[in-house]
This record gives sequence, structure tokens and C-alpha cells, in this order.
Amino acid sequence: MSFSPEIIEDEVIELLLKEEAVKALVLFNDDFNTFDHVITSLVQVCNHQLIQAEQCAHIVHNNGKCVVKNGTYKKLKPMCEALLERGLSAKILN
Repeated sequence: MSFSPEIIEDEVIELLLKEEAVKALVLFNDDFNTFDHVITSLVQVCNHQLIQAEQCAHIVHNNGKCVVKNGTYKKLKPMCEALLERGLSAKILN
């Protein structure tokens, strides 16, 4: 059985697109962290502007969660880890 170069190329492109698919870094509410800590963390880790970080903190508080950043898994992973190290609850979702 032989494969044409076009079929192999299509499979490689599909794999790359899946790896580069946009994901969401989601921050979840908890009963431990202060607004100030959450806001400071979003500014320092996610490069939010102060007003954006404040809005995200209020959304998390009121809705239980908020998408704080979109991007590839490779881009979001270190941000997620940094938020977790700061005691926040965060996860990367598809």
C-alpha cells in the first residue's frame, strides 16, 4: 500500500492545526484568595491591564469562572502553572 504525498501532507497539516488550536485559560472562584491577589496575579501572569484584571476577578466571583486568556496550549501552559503556584484555581480547556 502506498500513500500519495498529498495525503501525508494533509494529515500533517491536520495534526498541526489541532496542536495550534485555540484553547482557553479559565480561572475558577474559590473562598481563599482576595480580589487584590487575583487582580495582581492576572496583571503579572497574564499581562492584563488593571481594569481587565478587575473585571475578570468580578466575573469569577459572580459566575464561578472566567476565561482570562485564549491561545495555544503551549502559550497558556506556563500561565496556568504560574496561577496555580500562586494558589489560584485555573485550567486550560478546549
